[in-house]
Amino acid sequence: MTDSGQKQDKEGIRALLVDDEVDFRSTAAKRLNRRGIEVAQAGTGEECIGLLESGSDRVVVLDVKMPGMDGIETLGVIRERFPETEVILLTGHASARDGVEGIKKGAFDYLTKPIEFDHLLEKIRQAHDRRRRIKEKKREQEFRAKMEQQMIATERLAALGTLSTGVAHEINNPLAMMRESAGFMRLVLGKEEMAAVPRKSDLERGLDKIEKGIERIRRITHLLLGFVRQQDQRFSETRLKDLIEESLELVGREAKDKEITFVREMAGADGIIYSDPYQIRQVFINLLTNAVHAISRKGTITIGLHDKGEQVEFFIADTGDGIPRENMSKIFEPFFSTKSPDKGTGLGLYVTRGIVNKLGGDISLESKVGRGTTFRVILPKCQPGGSECTEDEDVCRDILQKIKEMKNDDSDTGQSSDR
Repeated sequence: MTDSGQKQDKEGIRALLVDDEVDFRSTAAKRLNRRGIEVAQAGTGEECIGLLESGSDRVVVLDVKMPGMDGIETLGVIRERFPETEVILLTGHASARDGVEGIKKGAFDYLTKPIEFDHLLEKIRQAHDRRRRIKEKKREQEFRAKMEQQMIATERLAALGTLSTGVAHEINNPLAMMRESAGFMRLVLGKEEMAAVPRKSDLERGLDKIEKGIERIRRITHLLLGFVRQQDQRFSETRLKDLIEESLELVGREAKDKEITFVREMAGADGIIYSDPYQIRQVFINLLTNAVHAISRKGTITIGLHDKGEQVEFFIADTGDGIPRENMSKIFEPFFSTKSPDKGTGLGLYVTRGIVNKLGGDISLESKVGRGTTFRVILPKCQPGGSECTEDEDVCRDILQKIKEMKNDDSDTGQSSDR
C-alpha cells in the first residue's frame, strides 16, 4: 500500500477495517488515522457485526477472503441489519468477480489488492458522502411528509369546523322545541288534576331521562360551537369548574377503557374568572387528553382548582410514564411528540401554551420518569364587564319565560302549579 499525500480529512469520517491480515489492517489504520479518519478494526465477519451493533455509522472496508464468515456473507448480514451502512470490498486480482458480485448485493464499490492508499481513502470519502446525502434526503422526506400530514390535519379541522357549525345549529332548533315540550310536560304533571294519573311516578322518571338526554345534547353542541369559535376571543364570566367537568366528559370514554380514575381536588372552588371559555376549554381538553395518553393502563389523573387572590390556579397530574429530562425543554415546541402519529400531531401542548400566554397566564410542568407528570396553569382574574350569551342560553331563557307566563296564567285562574 502506497501513500502519496498527507492531506488531513476534517469531515469526521469513521471507518471499520475488516481483514484477517493483521499487518495490512494495522498499517491501513495508522495511515487513515493520520488523515483524520477514526478507524476501528475487526479480524472476522462476526467481530465486524458485533462492532456495528454498538454503532453502525461507519464506512466498512471488508476483505472478501476471510476464514469463517467470508466477506460476501458478512455483506449480506450488513445489508439486512444495517441497510444505511456503506461497504467497500477488498478482493485479490484473481477474485475480482467477487467484487462485482458484491456490488450486485449492495456494496458501494470494490478495490483489488494490493491497493493504492489514495484510492482507498478516496473510496471511503465517497462512501461517506453518499451515506450523508442519503441521510439528508431521508430527513428532508420525513420533514415533508410531516408537513403534509399537518396540512391535511389542518384542512380536516377546517372542514370539521364548518360541518360542526352546521350540525350544531341544525340540532339546536329541534332541541329547543324538545326542551320546551319537556318543560310543558313537567308543568302539566305538576297540576292537581294530574295527581291521579296512573303510573305518574314512572312518567316523571321518564321525563327526567328525557331532560338529562336533552341537556347532554345541549352540552355537546355547545362544545362543537366552542371548537369552531375558539380562534376569536370572546370574553365572559367563566366558571372553570364547569369547563373542567365538560372536558372530563369528553375524555371520559377513553379513560374508562384504560381503567383510569379521575380525582378532583377543588376544595369548593368554582374558579370564576372573566376570560374566554372556549379557549380555556381547549386547554383543559388538550391537557386531559395528554394525561390519558400518558397512562398505558390503570392509573389516576388528579385535577386541582384553587383560588389565589387575583389569580386562579389549576393543575392536571397523571401517574403515567413521565417525561425524560432531555425532552423537558422540547415539550412545548411545535411538532414535538413522543406519541405515535395516530395519537398526536405534536401541536397540542404548543397550542395550549399559546392560548395560556394569550390570556395573560402561565403554564409550567413537573415530571419524573416512572412517576408521572403535572401541568400547572395560572390565569388572572378580571372584573366582569359584561358577558356574551350563547344560543343555548337564549333558548333556555325563552323556555323559562314561557313557563313563567303559563304559571302566571294559572295564578290568574286560581289554579295551583304545586305538586
